[in-house]
Amino acid sequence: MKPLSGKIFDNMTMQTTNTTLPSASAAEALANRIRARTAKASVIGLGYVGLPLATELGRAGFSVVGIDKDESKIEAVRNGRSYIPDVESNLFSELAAAGKLTASLDASVLAECDTVSICVPTPLRKTKDPDMSFIMDATALLAAFLHPGMLIILESTTYPGTTEEAILPVLENSGLKVGQDFFLCFSPERVDPGNPTFHTRNIPKVIGGVTPQCTSIGALFYSQVMDTVVPVGSTRVAEMVKLLENTFRMINIGLANEVALMCDRMGIGVWEVIDAAATKPFGFMPFYPGPGLGGHCIPVDPHYLSWKIKQAGYEPRFIELASHINGQMPFFVADKVQAALNEHCKPVKGSRVHIVGVAYKRDVSDIRESPALEVIAALDQRGALLSYSDPFVPELKLHGLTLQSQDLKQAAAQSDCCVIVTNHSNVDYAALLDAAPLVVDTRNALKSLRSDKIFRL
Repeated sequence: MKPLSGKIFDNMTMQTTNTTLPSASAAEALANRIRARTAKASVIGLGYVGLPLATELGRAGFSVVGIDKDESKIEAVRNGRSYIPDVESNLFSELAAAGKLTASLDASVLAECDTVSICVPTPLRKTKDPDMSFIMDATALLAAFLHPGMLIILESTTYPGTTEEAILPVLENSGLKVGQDFFLCFSPERVDPGNPTFHTRNIPKVIGGVTPQCTSIGALFYSQVMDTVVPVGSTRVAEMVKLLENTFRMINIGLANEVALMCDRMGIGVWEVIDAAATKPFGFMPFYPGPGLGGHCIPVDPHYLSWKIKQAGYEPRFIELASHINGQMPFFVADKVQAALNEHCKPVKGSRVHIVGVAYKRDVSDIRESPALEVIAALDQRGALLSYSDPFVPELKLHGLTLQSQDLKQAAAQSDCCVIVTNHSNVDYAALLDAAPLVVDTRNALKSLRSDKIFRL
C-alpha cells in the first residue's frame, strides 16, 4: 500500500476511498464503526484543544467521553456548561443532555473506547527542554486499557520522533502490533483561541501515522469531523509541520520586533513602515512588533525543535536569535514607559502605571506566557505602583503581587501612565486616551488617534 503523503482529502473523498484501508479484520471493523459513527471516541485532556475537539466529535454523531484530572472540568461537562469561549454553549449543552458528550476522572472508560485523542499540555522546563511528563502519563494510562482495534492520535505539540520513540514502545509492550492490532498517529492541533473565522472543524487537519494503515484509519476518522484532512507520510512529518508553522511565526515576529528597535533608534515610525511595505502585492507578508510573545504555542514550540536538533549536533541560530530578541521586548516596553515619564519629569519609582490588557492575545482570558507578566515584573522591579484592567482576567497573581482588574476609565485618570499591552476589541481607546495623562501603546491600538500623550512602540 502506498502512503497517502502529499494528498488532501475532503469529507466526500475520504468516506469513499476504501482501497487505501488495510485488509486486516481489526482495521476493517474499526473503519466500519467509524463510517457508521458508532465508534466510541475519547479525548484525554479537556483544555483549549481537547474540549473543542470533543464537541466537534459529538456534533459529527460520535459518542465522546472526555478524561481529565481537573474535577471542575468534569463537573462542567456533566452539567453541560462550556468553560472554553470558542465552544458554542447551546451546542455543548445539547450534546451533554443527549449523552453524546460525557466526562470522567476514571481512565478505565478507555477500555470501552475505539478512538483516543491525546490533548494534554506540553510545557517547557525552566531549562527550555521539553516536559514530556503529561504525554507519558497519558500514555501509561492508555496502555493499561489498550485493546485490538483501537486508534490513538497524539495532538499535543512535541518534538519530531515523540510518537514513535516515546509512545509506541510503551503501547507495544502490551504485545499488540501497531498497524495491525492498533493504530497510532500524530495530528498537530492548530487551535487559535478567539479566532472568529477559523475553528476546529474548518482548519485543515494534518495527520500522519506510524504505518500507512495507521494514516488511513486516522484520516478516515477525522474526515468524519473536519472539513479537510491532509494525510502525510509519517508521524515525524506531522510533528514537524506544527513546529515549522510556529517557528515561522516566531522568527518573523522577531524580525518585526528588531525592525521596531531599529526604527526607534532612528526616529522612524515602525507601524507606518510595515503598513506601507504591506501594500506590495507579492513577496511580503506583514508581521507586527509587540511587547513580546505569549500563549501556549509560539513562545514554546520552536524550543522543542531547537532542543531536538541540538541533539543531532546542529545549532538552530535563527530560533535562538529570534527568541533572544522577542525575550527583550518586555524590557524595551519598560524602557519606553521610563522615557515617557521622563518627558513629564517623573521617575518610574513611585509613579502609578496602569496596564491595559494582561491576556496573551486580544479577546481571550488566557495569560499563559503573556508578555504582560514580564512587563509588570520589569516595572515592579523599577518601583512602579502597578494596577491593571482586563475584561477577561478579573484577578492576577504573580511575583508576590495580587491585583484585581480595575475600572479602566477611573484607573487611567488616576495613573501617571497607561501601557496598552493587550489590545482587546471591547476597549474604548478614545476614552482611554482622553482620561490618561500618558499612554504607551505597544500594539498600535491608537493608530487612528493623534496626541502628544501617545508614545508608540
